[in-house]
Order: sequence, then C-alpha cells, then structure tokens
Amino acid sequence: MRAMTQQEQAQAPDAMATERARLFALLGRLLVAAPDAHLLHALAALPGDASPLGKCFRALAEAAAATDTQRVQREFHDLFIGLGRGELLPFASYYITGFLHERPLADLRGDLARLGIERADGVAEPEDHIASECESFAGLLSGVFPGGDAAAEAFFARHLRPWAGRFFADLEAAEAASFYRAVGALGRMAIEVELAAQELPV
Repeated sequence: MRAMTQQEQAQAPDAMATERARLFALLGRLLVAAPDAHLLHALAALPGDASPLGKCFRALAEAAAATDTQRVQREFHDLFIGLGRGELLPFASYYITGFLHERPLADLRGDLARLGIERADGVAEPEDHIASECESFAGLLSGVFPGGDAAAEAFFARHLRPWAGRFFADLEAAEAASFYRAVGALGRMAIEVELAAQELPV
C-alpha cells in the first residue's frame, strides 16, 4: 500500500464532501416528491457493497426495482399528505416541540438568512421540512451555498442532529412505507455516519 500524495490528501476530503452532498441531495429529492420513472430506473441500478451504507443503497435499488410510479406516488401521498394529514409530519418543529411552526423553524429561518439561502419560488412547505433541510445541508457540503465546512457542520448540529435520525427511523417503520422503508433506512444510516464523523478527533 503506497502513501497518499499531498495532492491526493487535499482532494480526498473534497471527494468525501461531494459524496455526502450527493447522498443528502438524493434524500432531499426523494422526500420532496415521489420519484418519477426516470429516477426509479436510475435508483434500481445503484450499486451496493458490504458496508452498512452500501447495504442501504442495495436495498434502495431493490425497492426501486420492485415498485412503479403509480404505487410510489400513492405511497408518498399516504405517508406525507393523506386526507387531512399523512402518517408522518416531516417537520423539525413537530419532532422537537410537538407543534408546527415553532421555534426550530424560526431558528432555521434566521440561519438560512445569514447564509444567504432563500426558499425557492413556488415551495409551499415551511423550511423545516426534512427535504428542505437535506437540500440545504447538501448545498453547504457541495459549496453551492457559501460557508464551507464550518457552516455545514454547524447546520447539521443545529438543524438535523436533534431530530432527523428519529424521523428516518419512523419512516423506516411506517405502516404505509414500502419503497420509502428503504429511503428511511438510507437516511437513518446517513445521519449515523454524520454523527460518527463529528465524534472523530480532529
């Protein structure tokens, strides 16, 4: 085994941040709306490996191959929309306080404003929706949004760490979940990986 060159050492953290960003961007996409046929096809081709995260990707690929757009749209509706409300309420305020539109949302809006991140036109859901928080974290990791590693770590610690793991575990166990059971497992593992990384000595 050869030692990494200085250039490879410099590139490795960037490559890891890119993969983390892609993972959270994928979670954000799957949680904002049901996947279309093109995305389901792409997910079905995802490779997996023997690692915990790799097993989650393999399970997601199998779940994508086993469903279709009509079934996954109905599943998304039952989980997150429903008649009056879905089985799950994917909002930080609800998970942290038990109520919607509470202090966690105000705190998030303040931090997003300081980072210069604005809600996209036409988005009706409040910013503490799990999809929005995953997308914001992905943007910070990738450099699409300013702030660098410090801003990404602070965002995760303040806005995802307190509740996202519980949400993904609930999604994994939801009665209406089939395809989204695999999404829940992937999200739960992604949060666990981030938590473990934050505990590593610098």
